[in-house]
Amino acid sequence: MDKNQATGLILISILMIAYFWFFADAPQQPENIESNQVEQNDQQEKEIKTSDNINQSAAAIESDSSLNQALINQFGVFANVAKGESQISSFNTETLNIQFNSKGGRISKVELKEFETHDGQPLIITNQEDEEKELLFNTSTGAINLYDLHFEMEGSPKRELSNGDTIEVKFVAQIAPNKSIEQIYTLSGNQYQVGYSLAFNGFTNEILGDQLTLQWNKKMRKFEKDLEQSRMKVTMNYYSEEEGMDGLSERSEEDNEELAEPIKWFSFKQNFFMEALISDIPMKRAEFATDIEGLSDDYVKRGKAKVEIPLAEVSNKAGEFKYYFGPNNYKTLQKVAPDFEENVYLGWFPISLVNKYIIINVFYVLEKYISSYGWIIIILVLLIKLALSPLSYKSYVSMAKTKVLKPQLDEIKEKHGGDMQKAQADQMDLYRKVGVNPLSGCIPLLLQMPILFAMFYFFPSSIELRQESFLWASDLSTYDSVLSLPFEIPFYGDHVSLFTILMTLSTLLITWSQGQVSSVQGPMKNIQYLMPVIFMFVLNSFPAALSFYYLIANLITFGQQTLIRRMIDEDKIHAILEENKKKNANKKTSKFQQRLQEAMKASEEAKKEKDKNKKKKK
Repeated sequence: MDKNQATGLILISILMIAYFWFFADAPQQPENIESNQVEQNDQQEKEIKTSDNINQSAAAIESDSSLNQALINQFGVFANVAKGESQISSFNTETLNIQFNSKGGRISKVELKEFETHDGQPLIITNQEDEEKELLFNTSTGAINLYDLHFEMEGSPKRELSNGDTIEVKFVAQIAPNKSIEQIYTLSGNQYQVGYSLAFNGFTNEILGDQLTLQWNKKMRKFEKDLEQSRMKVTMNYYSEEEGMDGLSERSEEDNEELAEPIKWFSFKQNFFMEALISDIPMKRAEFATDIEGLSDDYVKRGKAKVEIPLAEVSNKAGEFKYYFGPNNYKTLQKVAPDFEENVYLGWFPISLVNKYIIINVFYVLEKYISSYGWIIIILVLLIKLALSPLSYKSYVSMAKTKVLKPQLDEIKEKHGGDMQKAQADQMDLYRKVGVNPLSGCIPLLLQMPILFAMFYFFPSSIELRQESFLWASDLSTYDSVLSLPFEIPFYGDHVSLFTILMTLSTLLITWSQGQVSSVQGPMKNIQYLMPVIFMFVLNSFPAALSFYYLIANLITFGQQTLIRRMIDEDKIHAILEENKKKNANKKTSKFQQRLQEAMKASEEAKKEKDKNKKKKK
């Protein structure tokens, strides 16, 4: 090997030793071993967590599967719409603030925007919290309540409606392709009525039986000041084509009835407001009930309704219904359904005829031009008194004639002593000769009685007077309490109504005024003064409008009597009667008077026979 080769080999060896020294892997240290262990632990924890997540997901899936199975067991083919979240949708019209709940696709709340409760709160006539409502249909898994199913609202209907607007709010529960339940509500801008249609589409064997069963229990809230008086006006009414309108007792705390005939509507009726269901489909096997059991003072009564709706009427077509949420306004109710206005009770026949065809129409005409209901009542009294003034005049003249004849009637009584039969015969003969009918004073009063009693029913039922003030009365639809008593007087109450006190005083004044020309004597004369006091007890809790009406009527009557008394000359009447007596001295007794005398004679003989039998028994 020469010198150059040896030098090359040495350089190459040095370069290789330097390379391995600087670039070779460092030896393993303890720290690196620990680091690897940590990495391995982290990996194991990740694997454990992943395993736990998988197990939890599996458990959740298993739990959800159990829940689904429970829904399937309960709802069958309807299980897919038995689970969901409730969504509230609100709509405003000029008359109603109405809310819908997607669970059940039902009306959940209705506020009457034009009215308030007696203490100024919003008047909520319907609230889901106060109701238990079921619409049941039978399936192979049992009865299902429509209001337990979840619906979807279609589209985005207008939420604020004004006069003239009409929209449809449609809820659909899609059970399967071509199988659905539809509920459609029709809202109008200025109506208290809400249209409603129901359809079961595409079902063949899924629904069993031939009817749906509606069960509706409703606690009716207190809207007026006086709980006791409010409860006496609450009931459930209904209408059948066979029997017409009828209902449960208003004054009863508990009542119920089952009907065989189909009905077209029923209502939860309070004094001034009402919720009702009206159907184009006859609802069968109706049951109604009312009670107050367990109710707090926030509620006036509980109403219960159960009816059956033919399934055929809603299968693959829309069964048409209608809800009414609104005031008991007679003119408004006339436009809703047959006999629906009868929910406003205006008295028995013929009192109701006077109210329906005279008083209501005159009242509504006055209402158009006069804003104060106190003045409307005053003008109404004036018009009625003016129309009845001829009858009042005849009645007063008849009483004046009787007063003129009183001395001669007293002579007849003294002449016959205790023989009432002969005394009455002579009195009738005297009336015949002078040309006086003893009943002529009563007949005009009897003809006025229907109007007098018509007001007794009209004012307590008039929602127009609700929360209308006049003088010291803050609400003419209820009593005007000027003094609250720390105790309750039986049959009177725990308050003092000033209008009732004034009405009583004015009635006593009228009684005294009539006594000046009346021939009534003895106990009967004193009884006349007792009746106004009795009415004071009766009317103390009645509407202030009624007492005010009677007060004004009494004052006008007193004025009429004063005027007529000045117009009538009793001396002139006496002269006319004496002249008639001479003319009719030989006049034969009329057949009517003969029958009257015979009836009086028979009555007197029967009385004598009865007295004889009593003496024999003794």
